[in-house]
Amino acid sequence: MRRTPTTVLALVATAALTLSACGRSEDTGGAAAQGTDVADGKATGTITVWAMGAEGEKLPELAKDFEAQNPGAKVNVTAIPWDAAHDKFTTAITANSTPDAAMVGTTWMGEFAGLDALDPLPSNIDASGFFPGAQETTKVGDTSYGIPWYVETRLLYYRTDLAKKAGYDEAPTTWQGLKDMAKAMQDKAGAKWGIGLQAGGTGSWQTLMPFAWSAGASLEKDGKYSFDNPELLKAAQYYQSFFTDGISDKAAPVQPTTEPDFASGKVPMFISGPWMMSAVEKVGGEGFKDKYSVAKIPADKQSSSFVGGSDFVVFKSSKQRDTAWKFVQFLADPKTQAKWYGMSTDLPSVQSAWDDSALAGDEKLKVFGEQLETAQAPPSFPTWEQVVANLDTEMEKVTKTGADPAAALKTVQQQADSIGTGQ
Repeated sequence: MRRTPTTVLALVATAALTLSACGRSEDTGGAAAQGTDVADGKATGTITVWAMGAEGEKLPELAKDFEAQNPGAKVNVTAIPWDAAHDKFTTAITANSTPDAAMVGTTWMGEFAGLDALDPLPSNIDASGFFPGAQETTKVGDTSYGIPWYVETRLLYYRTDLAKKAGYDEAPTTWQGLKDMAKAMQDKAGAKWGIGLQAGGTGSWQTLMPFAWSAGASLEKDGKYSFDNPELLKAAQYYQSFFTDGISDKAAPVQPTTEPDFASGKVPMFISGPWMMSAVEKVGGEGFKDKYSVAKIPADKQSSSFVGGSDFVVFKSSKQRDTAWKFVQFLADPKTQAKWYGMSTDLPSVQSAWDDSALAGDEKLKVFGEQLETAQAPPSFPTWEQVVANLDTEMEKVTKTGADPAAALKTVQQQADSIGTGQ
Protein backbone atom coordinates (compact mmCIF):
# COMPACT_ATOMS: atom_id res chain seq x y z
CA MET A 1 0.00 0.00 0.00
CA ARG A 2 1.21 3.49 -0.78
CA ARG A 3 0.93 5.79 2.21
CA THR A 4 2.64 8.71 3.85
CA PRO A 5 4.76 7.92 6.95
CA THR A 6 2.13 9.46 9.22
CA THR A 7 -0.56 7.20 7.80
CA VAL A 8 1.66 4.17 8.19
CA LEU A 9 2.05 4.90 11.88
CA ALA A 10 -1.69 5.18 12.34
CA LEU A 11 -2.49 2.03 10.42
CA VAL A 12 0.08 -0.15 12.12
CA ALA A 13 -1.06 1.00 15.54
CA THR A 14 -4.67 0.29 14.67
CA ALA A 15 -3.90 -3.05 13.10
CA ALA A 16 -1.79 -4.19 16.04
CA LEU A 17 -4.65 -3.55 18.45
CA THR A 18 -7.22 -5.23 16.24
CA LEU A 19 -5.27 -8.24 15.07
CA SER A 20 -4.47 -9.44 18.57
CA ALA A 21 -8.14 -10.20 19.04
CA CYS A 22 -8.75 -11.75 15.63
CA GLY A 23 -8.95 -15.42 14.97
CA ARG A 24 -9.16 -17.15 11.63
CA SER A 25 -11.79 -19.51 10.36
CA GLU A 26 -10.69 -23.05 9.63
CA ASP A 27 -11.63 -22.92 5.96
CA THR A 28 -8.96 -20.32 5.08
CA GLY A 29 -6.12 -22.82 5.27
CA GLY A 30 -5.38 -26.15 3.69
CA ALA A 31 -6.56 -27.00 0.19
CA ALA A 32 -7.35 -24.14 -2.15
CA ALA A 33 -10.97 -23.06 -2.37
CA GLN A 34 -12.51 -21.43 -5.43
CA GLY A 35 -15.62 -19.36 -5.74
CA THR A 36 -18.59 -20.16 -7.93
CA ASP A 37 -18.14 -19.18 -11.58
CA VAL A 38 -19.19 -15.69 -12.60
CA ALA A 39 -22.19 -15.90 -14.92
CA ASP A 40 -21.96 -14.94 -18.58
CA GLY A 41 -23.65 -11.83 -19.92
CA LYS A 42 -23.79 -8.18 -19.00
CA ALA A 43 -23.74 -6.96 -15.41
CA THR A 44 -26.97 -5.65 -13.93
CA GLY A 45 -28.03 -4.04 -10.70
CA THR A 46 -26.33 -1.60 -8.32
CA ILE A 47 -23.18 -2.34 -6.36
CA THR A 48 -21.48 -0.40 -3.58
CA VAL A 49 -17.70 -0.07 -3.71
CA TRP A 50 -15.27 1.31 -1.14
CA ALA A 51 -11.84 2.68 -2.05
CA MET A 52 -9.27 4.66 -0.14
CA GLY A 53 -7.38 7.89 -0.60
CA ALA A 54 -6.80 9.34 -4.06
CA GLU A 55 -7.95 6.07 -5.63
CA GLY A 56 -11.33 6.44 -3.97
CA GLU A 57 -11.67 9.96 -5.36
CA LYS A 58 -10.75 8.97 -8.93
CA LEU A 59 -12.46 5.58 -9.20
CA PRO A 60 -16.00 6.97 -9.90
CA GLU A 61 -14.72 8.38 -13.20
CA LEU A 62 -13.29 5.01 -14.24
CA ALA A 63 -16.48 3.25 -13.14
CA LYS A 64 -18.38 5.21 -15.79
CA ASP A 65 -16.67 3.04 -18.41
CA PHE A 66 -17.98 -0.10 -16.71
CA GLU A 67 -21.49 1.36 -16.62
CA ALA A 68 -21.23 2.24 -20.32
CA GLN A 69 -20.26 -1.35 -21.11
CA ASN A 70 -23.06 -2.64 -18.87
CA PRO A 71 -26.07 -0.28 -19.27
CA GLY A 72 -28.06 -2.15 -16.64
CA ALA A 73 -25.39 -1.73 -13.93
CA LYS A 74 -24.61 1.10 -11.52
CA VAL A 75 -21.49 1.51 -9.37
CA ASN A 76 -21.69 3.67 -6.25
CA VAL A 77 -18.18 4.44 -4.97
CA THR A 78 -17.49 5.67 -1.44
CA ALA A 79 -14.09 7.28 -0.87
CA ILE A 80 -12.61 6.53 2.56
CA PRO A 81 -9.59 8.19 4.21
CA TRP A 82 -6.72 5.72 4.72
CA ASP A 83 -6.48 6.44 8.44
CA ALA A 84 -10.15 5.51 8.99
CA ALA A 85 -10.34 2.57 6.59
CA HIS A 86 -9.23 -0.37 8.73
CA ASP A 87 -11.69 0.35 11.54
CA LYS A 88 -14.48 1.03 9.06
CA PHE A 89 -13.91 -2.35 7.42
CA THR A 90 -13.75 -4.34 10.65
CA THR A 91 -16.86 -2.60 11.99
CA ALA A 92 -18.73 -3.35 8.76
CA ILE A 93 -17.63 -7.00 8.83
CA THR A 94 -18.84 -7.38 12.41
CA ALA A 95 -22.16 -5.76 11.55
CA ASN A 96 -22.51 -7.70 8.28
CA SER A 97 -22.83 -4.39 6.45
CA THR A 98 -19.89 -4.57 4.08
CA PRO A 99 -19.87 -3.11 0.57
CA ASP A 100 -20.21 -5.45 -2.39
CA ALA A 101 -16.60 -4.92 -3.44
CA ALA A 102 -13.66 -2.93 -2.17
CA MET A 103 -10.05 -1.92 -2.49
CA VAL A 104 -8.17 -3.62 0.37
CA GLY A 105 -4.63 -3.15 1.58
CA THR A 106 -2.44 -6.16 0.84
CA THR A 107 -1.49 -6.66 4.49
CA TRP A 108 -5.16 -6.84 5.53
CA MET A 109 -6.06 -9.84 3.38
CA GLY A 110 -5.18 -12.45 5.98
CA GLU A 111 -7.19 -10.74 8.67
CA PHE A 112 -10.32 -10.23 6.58
CA ALA A 113 -10.20 -13.76 5.17
CA GLY A 114 -9.73 -14.97 8.72
CA LEU A 115 -12.98 -13.27 9.65
CA ASP A 116 -14.66 -15.26 6.84
CA ALA A 117 -15.63 -12.01 5.13
CA LEU A 118 -14.18 -12.49 1.65
CA ASP A 119 -15.53 -14.43 -1.32
CA PRO A 120 -12.91 -16.72 -2.94
CA LEU A 121 -11.83 -15.84 -6.45
CA PRO A 122 -14.22 -17.46 -8.95
CA SER A 123 -12.74 -20.38 -10.84
CA ASN A 124 -13.40 -18.78 -14.23
CA ILE A 125 -11.38 -15.63 -13.50
CA ASP A 126 -7.88 -16.15 -14.87
CA ALA A 127 -5.17 -14.92 -12.50
CA SER A 128 -2.19 -16.00 -14.62
CA GLY A 129 -1.61 -12.57 -16.15
CA PHE A 130 -0.68 -10.79 -12.91
CA PHE A 131 2.84 -10.34 -11.61
CA PRO A 132 3.42 -13.48 -9.49
CA GLY A 133 4.42 -11.61 -6.34
CA ALA A 134 1.38 -9.36 -6.62
CA GLN A 135 -0.97 -12.30 -7.08
CA GLU A 136 0.49 -13.90 -3.95
CA THR A 137 -0.77 -10.93 -1.90
CA THR A 138 -4.34 -12.08 -2.60
CA LYS A 139 -3.77 -15.55 -1.17
CA VAL A 140 -4.45 -16.80 2.33
CA GLY A 141 -3.25 -20.34 2.59
CA ASP A 142 -3.69 -21.65 -0.94
CA THR A 143 -6.88 -19.71 -1.62
CA SER A 144 -7.01 -16.45 -3.56
CA TYR A 145 -9.56 -13.92 -2.34
CA GLY A 146 -9.34 -11.25 -5.02
CA ILE A 147 -7.06 -9.65 -7.59
CA PRO A 148 -4.05 -7.35 -7.22
CA TRP A 149 -5.49 -4.06 -8.49
CA TYR A 150 -2.36 -1.95 -8.71
CA VAL A 151 1.19 -2.57 -7.59
CA GLU A 152 4.33 -0.85 -6.44
CA THR A 153 7.82 -2.04 -5.72
CA ARG A 154 11.00 -0.44 -4.42
CA LEU A 155 14.11 0.41 -6.43
CA LEU A 156 17.47 2.03 -5.81
CA TYR A 157 17.39 5.75 -6.68
CA TYR A 158 20.81 7.26 -7.37
CA ARG A 159 22.26 10.53 -8.63
CA THR A 160 23.94 9.71 -11.94
CA ASP A 161 25.90 13.00 -12.01
CA LEU A 162 27.37 12.40 -8.55
CA ALA A 163 27.98 8.74 -9.34
CA LYS A 164 30.28 9.86 -12.18
CA LYS A 165 32.20 12.06 -9.74
CA ALA A 166 32.52 8.99 -7.53
CA GLY A 167 33.87 6.98 -10.47
CA TYR A 168 30.74 5.06 -11.47
CA ASP A 169 29.01 5.03 -14.85
CA GLU A 170 26.49 2.32 -13.92
CA ALA A 171 24.41 1.33 -10.94
CA PRO A 172 25.72 -1.38 -8.60
CA THR A 173 24.34 -4.88 -9.10
CA THR A 174 25.77 -6.62 -6.01
CA TRP A 175 25.69 -5.99 -2.27
CA GLN A 176 29.39 -5.20 -2.16
CA GLY A 177 29.03 -2.94 -5.17
CA LEU A 178 26.28 -0.96 -3.45
CA LYS A 179 28.34 -0.45 -0.32
CA ASP A 180 31.44 0.52 -2.28
CA MET A 181 29.50 3.02 -4.38
CA ALA A 182 27.81 4.54 -1.32
CA LYS A 183 31.22 5.03 0.34
CA ALA A 184 32.63 6.55 -2.86
CA MET A 185 29.71 9.00 -2.91
CA GLN A 186 30.97 10.25 0.45
CA ASP A 187 34.68 10.20 -0.28
CA LYS A 188 34.67 11.54 -3.86
CA ALA A 189 31.29 13.20 -4.56
CA GLY A 190 30.84 15.24 -1.36
CA ALA A 191 27.84 13.39 0.06
CA LYS A 192 27.15 13.63 3.78
CA TRP A 193 25.68 10.10 3.74
CA GLY A 194 26.25 7.55 1.01
CA ILE A 195 22.73 6.12 1.05
CA GLY A 196 19.57 6.90 2.98
CA LEU A 197 18.24 3.82 4.77
CA GLN A 198 15.55 3.84 7.46
CA ALA A 199 17.22 3.43 10.84
CA GLY A 200 14.69 1.11 12.40
CA GLY A 201 11.29 2.14 13.68
CA THR A 202 7.83 1.69 12.19
CA GLY A 203 7.94 0.30 8.67
CA SER A 204 11.69 -0.38 8.64
CA TRP A 205 11.00 -4.01 7.76
CA GLN A 206 10.25 -2.74 4.26
CA THR A 207 13.89 -1.55 4.04
CA LEU A 208 15.29 -4.81 5.41
CA MET A 209 13.22 -7.30 3.43
CA PRO A 210 14.48 -6.50 -0.11
CA PHE A 211 17.95 -7.44 1.16
CA ALA A 212 16.54 -10.51 2.90
CA TRP A 213 14.69 -11.75 -0.17
CA SER A 214 17.78 -11.05 -2.25
CA ALA A 215 19.67 -13.37 0.11
CA GLY A 216 17.03 -16.06 -0.39
CA ALA A 217 15.19 -15.60 2.92
CA SER A 218 11.63 -16.70 3.60
CA LEU A 219 9.54 -15.44 6.50
CA GLU A 220 7.38 -18.56 6.51
CA LYS A 221 8.27 -22.20 7.12
CA ASP A 222 5.90 -25.11 7.67
CA GLY A 223 2.97 -22.75 8.12
CA LYS A 224 4.71 -20.71 10.83
CA TYR A 225 6.77 -17.54 11.04
CA SER A 226 10.47 -17.85 10.29
CA PHE A 227 12.71 -14.98 11.42
CA ASP A 228 15.59 -16.87 13.01
CA ASN A 229 17.14 -18.11 9.77
CA PRO A 230 20.64 -17.67 8.22
CA GLU A 231 19.46 -15.70 5.19
CA LEU A 232 17.57 -13.09 7.21
CA LEU A 233 20.52 -12.84 9.61
CA LYS A 234 22.88 -12.19 6.69
CA ALA A 235 20.60 -9.40 5.46
CA ALA A 236 20.30 -7.86 8.94
CA GLN A 237 24.08 -7.84 9.33
CA TYR A 238 24.49 -6.20 5.93
CA TYR A 239 21.79 -3.64 6.76
CA GLN A 240 23.47 -2.86 10.09
CA SER A 241 26.89 -2.40 8.47
CA PHE A 242 25.78 0.76 6.65
CA PHE A 243 25.15 2.40 10.03
CA THR A 244 28.13 1.04 11.92
CA ASP A 245 30.45 2.06 9.05
CA GLY A 246 29.04 5.61 8.96
CA ILE A 247 27.60 5.29 5.46
CA SER A 248 23.97 5.80 6.58
CA ASP A 249 22.62 8.11 9.27
CA LYS A 250 21.55 6.23 12.40
CA ALA A 251 19.97 9.47 13.70
CA ALA A 252 17.82 10.00 10.61
CA PRO A 253 14.34 11.34 11.48
CA VAL A 254 11.28 9.09 11.43
CA GLN A 255 9.89 11.26 8.64
CA PRO A 256 12.99 11.69 6.47
CA THR A 257 13.76 14.70 4.30
CA THR A 258 14.48 12.45 1.33
CA GLU A 259 13.59 14.77 -1.55
CA PRO A 260 15.62 17.85 -0.54
CA ASP A 261 18.55 15.71 0.62
CA PHE A 262 18.58 13.88 -2.70
CA ALA A 263 18.27 17.08 -4.72
CA SER A 264 21.09 18.78 -2.79
CA GLY A 265 23.37 15.74 -2.99
CA LYS A 266 23.53 15.35 0.78
CA VAL A 267 22.10 11.83 0.40
CA PRO A 268 22.57 10.77 -3.25
CA MET A 269 21.02 7.29 -2.97
CA PHE A 270 17.90 5.85 -1.35
CA ILE A 271 15.42 3.00 -1.85
CA SER A 272 11.76 3.77 -2.51
CA GLY A 273 8.76 3.35 -4.78
CA PRO A 274 7.58 4.92 -8.05
CA TRP A 275 5.79 7.85 -6.43
CA MET A 276 9.18 9.34 -5.50
CA MET A 277 10.01 10.12 -9.14
CA SER A 278 7.59 13.03 -9.33
CA ALA A 279 8.47 14.05 -5.77
CA VAL A 280 12.21 14.40 -6.34
CA GLU A 281 11.73 16.03 -9.74
CA LYS A 282 9.44 18.64 -8.19
CA VAL A 283 12.00 19.51 -5.53
CA GLY A 284 14.99 19.23 -7.89
CA GLY A 285 13.47 21.57 -10.43
CA GLU A 286 13.88 21.85 -14.19
CA GLY A 287 16.31 19.34 -15.65
CA PHE A 288 16.62 17.27 -12.49
CA LYS A 289 15.05 14.21 -14.15
CA ASP A 290 18.29 13.90 -16.14
CA LYS A 291 20.45 13.90 -13.00
CA TYR A 292 19.20 10.67 -11.48
CA SER A 293 18.16 7.17 -12.42
CA VAL A 294 16.75 4.03 -10.82
CA ALA A 295 18.06 0.47 -10.66
CA LYS A 296 16.96 -2.91 -9.44
CA ILE A 297 17.89 -3.83 -5.86
CA PRO A 298 21.50 -5.07 -5.84
CA ALA A 299 21.67 -8.83 -5.45
CA ASP A 300 23.23 -11.30 -3.09
CA LYS A 301 21.77 -14.47 -4.63
CA GLN A 302 19.16 -12.64 -6.70
CA SER A 303 17.62 -9.21 -7.12
CA SER A 304 14.32 -8.98 -5.29
CA SER A 305 12.21 -6.33 -3.65
CA PHE A 306 9.03 -5.63 -1.75
CA VAL A 307 5.76 -5.75 -3.69
CA GLY A 308 2.96 -3.57 -2.39
CA GLY A 309 -0.11 -1.85 -3.73
CA SER A 310 -3.74 -2.76 -3.15
CA ASP A 311 -5.98 -5.71 -3.90
CA PHE A 312 -9.64 -5.69 -4.92
CA VAL A 313 -12.08 -8.09 -3.27
CA VAL A 314 -15.73 -9.07 -3.18
CA PHE A 315 -17.39 -9.63 0.17
CA LYS A 316 -19.35 -12.78 0.95
CA SER A 317 -22.33 -10.73 2.08
CA SER A 318 -22.77 -9.14 -1.37
CA LYS A 319 -26.29 -9.44 -2.78
CA GLN A 320 -24.91 -8.55 -6.23
CA ARG A 321 -22.03 -11.04 -6.35
CA ASP A 322 -21.92 -11.51 -10.13
CA THR A 323 -21.92 -7.79 -10.85
CA ALA A 324 -19.32 -7.18 -8.15
CA TRP A 325 -16.97 -9.77 -9.66
CA LYS A 326 -17.61 -8.45 -13.17
CA PHE A 327 -16.52 -5.04 -11.93
CA VAL A 328 -13.36 -6.63 -10.53
CA GLN A 329 -12.78 -8.33 -13.90
CA PHE A 330 -13.18 -4.95 -15.57
CA LEU A 331 -10.52 -3.46 -13.29
CA ALA A 332 -8.14 -6.29 -14.26
CA ASP A 333 -8.53 -5.80 -18.00
CA PRO A 334 -5.19 -4.65 -19.51
CA LYS A 335 -6.82 -1.71 -21.31
CA THR A 336 -8.53 -0.60 -18.11
CA GLN A 337 -5.27 -0.92 -16.20
CA ALA A 338 -3.42 1.21 -18.73
CA LYS A 339 -6.14 3.87 -18.61
CA TRP A 340 -6.09 3.80 -14.79
CA TYR A 341 -2.34 4.42 -14.84
CA GLY A 342 -2.98 7.52 -16.93
CA MET A 343 -5.57 8.71 -14.40
CA SER A 344 -3.74 7.81 -11.19
CA THR A 345 -0.09 6.85 -11.98
CA ASP A 346 -0.80 3.57 -10.12
CA LEU A 347 1.32 0.86 -11.75
CA PRO A 348 -0.59 -1.99 -13.46
CA SER A 349 -0.64 -5.41 -11.82
CA VAL A 350 -1.38 -7.10 -15.16
CA GLN A 351 1.90 -7.71 -16.96
CA SER A 352 0.55 -7.17 -20.48
CA ALA A 353 -0.66 -3.66 -19.56
CA TRP A 354 2.99 -2.63 -19.42
CA ASP A 355 3.10 -2.90 -23.22
CA ASP A 356 1.08 0.32 -23.37
CA SER A 357 3.16 3.18 -24.76
CA ALA A 358 2.65 5.32 -21.65
CA LEU A 359 4.63 2.79 -19.64
CA ALA A 360 6.82 1.08 -22.24
CA GLY A 361 8.21 4.42 -23.39
CA ASP A 362 9.48 5.46 -19.95
CA GLU A 363 12.95 4.05 -19.21
CA LYS A 364 12.65 4.49 -15.43
CA LEU A 365 9.21 2.86 -15.27
CA LYS A 366 10.56 -0.08 -17.26
CA VAL A 367 12.90 -0.88 -14.38
CA PHE A 368 9.96 -1.02 -11.95
CA GLY A 369 8.30 -3.51 -14.30
CA GLU A 370 11.45 -5.63 -14.38
CA GLN A 371 11.74 -5.61 -10.58
CA LEU A 372 8.09 -6.63 -10.21
CA GLU A 373 8.89 -9.92 -11.94
CA THR A 374 10.83 -11.05 -8.84
CA ALA A 375 9.31 -8.84 -6.11
CA GLN A 376 7.85 -10.62 -3.09
CA ALA A 377 5.24 -10.05 -0.41
CA PRO A 378 5.25 -10.89 3.31
CA PRO A 379 3.18 -13.80 4.68
CA SER A 380 -0.60 -13.30 4.66
CA PHE A 381 -1.00 -14.42 8.27
CA PRO A 382 -3.68 -12.43 10.13
CA THR A 383 -1.19 -11.43 12.84
CA TRP A 384 1.43 -10.06 10.44
CA GLU A 385 1.09 -6.38 11.41
CA GLN A 386 1.40 -7.22 15.10
CA VAL A 387 4.42 -9.47 14.61
CA VAL A 388 6.28 -7.18 12.23
CA ALA A 389 6.00 -4.32 14.73
CA ASN A 390 8.34 -6.35 16.93
CA LEU A 391 10.77 -6.74 14.03
CA ASP A 392 10.77 -2.97 13.57
CA THR A 393 11.54 -2.48 17.26
CA GLU A 394 14.43 -4.93 17.26
CA MET A 395 15.91 -3.55 14.04
CA GLU A 396 15.99 -0.09 15.60
CA LYS A 397 18.23 -1.51 18.33
CA VAL A 398 20.41 -3.09 15.64
CA THR A 399 20.85 0.09 13.62
CA LYS A 400 21.00 2.71 16.38
CA THR A 401 22.76 0.95 19.26
CA GLY A 402 24.72 -1.75 17.45
CA ALA A 403 22.76 -4.59 19.03
CA ASP A 404 23.57 -8.12 17.86
CA PRO A 405 21.38 -8.96 14.84
CA ALA A 406 21.34 -12.66 15.75
CA ALA A 407 20.02 -11.94 19.24
CA ALA A 408 17.48 -9.48 17.81
CA LEU A 409 16.09 -12.05 15.37
CA LYS A 410 15.90 -14.69 18.09
CA THR A 411 13.80 -12.26 20.14
CA VAL A 412 11.53 -11.58 17.17
CA GLN A 413 11.15 -15.33 16.60
CA GLN A 414 10.20 -15.92 20.23
CA GLN A 415 7.63 -13.11 20.09
CA ALA A 416 6.23 -14.44 16.81
CA ASP A 417 5.91 -17.95 18.24
CA SER A 418 4.10 -16.51 21.24
CA ILE A 419 1.67 -14.47 19.15
CA GLY A 420 1.14 -17.22 16.55
CA THR A 421 -0.09 -16.87 13.00
CA GLY A 422 -3.75 -16.39 13.87
CA GLN A 423 -4.73 -19.54 11.99
